[in-house]
Amino acid sequence: MADIDNLLEYEDYEDEEQTVKLAASDSEVAPAKKEVKGTYVSIHSSSFRDFLLKPELLRAISDCGFEHPSEVQHECIPQAVLGMDILCQAKSGMGKTAIFVLATLQQLELAENKVLGLVMCHTRELAFQISKEYERFSKYLPKVKVSVFFGGMPIQKDKEVLKNNCPHIVVGTPGRISALVKGKKLSLQHLKFFILDECDKMLEQLDMRQDVQYIFRSTPHGKQVMMFSATLSKEIRPVCKKFMQDPMEVYVDDEAKLTLHGLQQHYLKLKEKEKNKKLFELLDELEFNQVVIFVKSVQRCNSLTQLLTEENFPTIGIHKGMTQEERLTKYQSFKDFQQRILVATNLFGRGLDIERVNIVFNYDMPENSDTYLHRVARAGRFGTKGLAITFDCDEADDKILNDVQERFDVNIAALPDEIDLASYIEGR
Repeated sequence: MADIDNLLEYEDYEDEEQTVKLAASDSEVAPAKKEVKGTYVSIHSSSFRDFLLKPELLRAISDCGFEHPSEVQHECIPQAVLGMDILCQAKSGMGKTAIFVLATLQQLELAENKVLGLVMCHTRELAFQISKEYERFSKYLPKVKVSVFFGGMPIQKDKEVLKNNCPHIVVGTPGRISALVKGKKLSLQHLKFFILDECDKMLEQLDMRQDVQYIFRSTPHGKQVMMFSATLSKEIRPVCKKFMQDPMEVYVDDEAKLTLHGLQQHYLKLKEKEKNKKLFELLDELEFNQVVIFVKSVQRCNSLTQLLTEENFPTIGIHKGMTQEERLTKYQSFKDFQQRILVATNLFGRGLDIERVNIVFNYDMPENSDTYLHRVARAGRFGTKGLAITFDCDEADDKILNDVQERFDVNIAALPDEIDLASYIEGR
């Protein structure tokens, strides 16, 4: 078999012969994976208990209020906990993060001063959130240590953590992880789990993909590889599979069916200067737990946050112009329900889970259908009810809205004068 180091030098992945595999020889391929693949049957469980997880994990799941696995969890968890490579695309809000968190914690055999699991994603905020999910699900596994490393924070602190309190699970962004590996501060020689969340974002961007490749080359052959995303084009799938050994591929609600059940989607035709007045009216009229309002720039985020607060709608804003510490502090305060209204740029649009958000406003039209999907998915998480309202001001906005409806085969109707509370509020 060709050497992995040489194979990964091919950045365009066009040559089908340049295939990255986990085993250096046939003898290193674990037979169990082959057997699982050959005998795989779709399992539809009525409870997380049917997955035969550790009691400590089941207790943590119960504390989170989760009872019934989602469709994608039905498909993936039974195979993921057996160590099978997984390539999964499923719509936002269906619990993909829980799949790899539970699968790694279920299989984890603790060893001192050894990093056993690595999870990478494309943004610092998402890395922070994933680390919190590990903390939440390992609540009754107190010996499990999890650390998160990403840019914008002092790298010296990361080095000290790795030296003095080495974690079992590392979560981070490719740039920072690559720097720690190159500096020989992060050893991946004992790694058992290699996971990419929102994998398309990392593998489509050349600089991030190069970091992922370098890190991958620093890991053992016999690890489990899992990749997840809400949008996974047919073009990027072969690239993902080059990092894997005979993966189970799961595409739930593929392509045109990526819409979210339980999410009411409407548009409102208005002029740019009418946006603020209409937003205030809707916030007064609608009942909500938490609201996310998406805008297109840092300046608009700051201005709208200030304006809403002045109009007695206490609001926080999150955008790239803030320091990393400030963004994470504001994100956590919103997640902890200390604030109910958040204004954000697309920084917040992908992968971040806030369970209580049930209304999303596209104050500014997203730039494409992918961004639309990730924004509105902040409401109606995990199959719950939600409401998405998009402001439509001109022909350019019309075009994007039409693109969304055609791609996802969904009818986004004009906002009615009255909206039934039961359509977007749970328990109504």
